[in-house]
Amino acid sequence: MALLGIDFACALESLRDGRVPDRDCVLPLLSKLVGYCLIAASTTVKLPQILKILKNRSARGLSMLSFELDVVGYTIALAYCLHKGLHFSAYGELVFLLIQSIILVAVIYYYSQTLGAKTWTKTLLYFALAPTILSGMPACSILLCPSSTNMEKFHYQEYRAT
Repeated sequence: MALLGIDFACALESLRDGRVPDRDCVLPLLSKLVGYCLIAASTTVKLPQILKILKNRSARGLSMLSFELDVVGYTIALAYCLHKGLHFSAYGELVFLLIQSIILVAVIYYYSQTLGAKTWTKTLLYFALAPTILSGMPACSILLCPSSTNMEKFHYQEYRAT
């Protein structure tokens, strides 16, 4: 019996036989259950702050840079997890935190007094690069995940071009 990638069969068989499930059966099960609980809890982490900004119609006193760095950090962490092929229960909270952080930055931008060219440039740059970073394209793997083989290929191509 599997649900959301969690195999309950070994635990259920042990319990039916009146035994305590083996450690090798329980630990992966608990790990995935805790992961999905974290994902569920992460769906509303930033919601109170978003609602407070919307209610007060002001983002006064908030550091825009800290929220922008949140978005960048969640994007890089999510790209790493996707690149490594981890199971959704191991990184799912990053998806929801990233979405909420992007909404939060958008709300802060909306209620900020100054939306200059610098703000629009940062926004366009993020939305231009984020899909590339999250997709794991070769340019991304050279920049974010510089393994020795990627760097050797990069240096070889650079040397060959001259």
